[in-house]
Amino acid sequence: MANVLTTGTWLSVPSKKTPFFVRLFRAQIEARQRHADRAVEQYLAVHGNKFTDDAERQIERLLFKAGR
Repeated sequence: MANVLTTGTWLSVPSKKTPFFVRLFRAQIEARQRHADRAVEQYLAVHGNKFTDDAERQIERLLFKAGR
């Protein structure tokens, strides 16, 4: 936020740049999503590319264990 002195009063002018921590948080979320997508792709490739109920449970376990 840029401050501008106008007629003796400080006004706060919003900047168009996204704050650093917001960009960092978004990058972290996107990286985790890419990691999860790769893990699912690898699991399905190894186990015959069939997305069954059992495969879904195994993928959940795999991702939950990786998130710790």
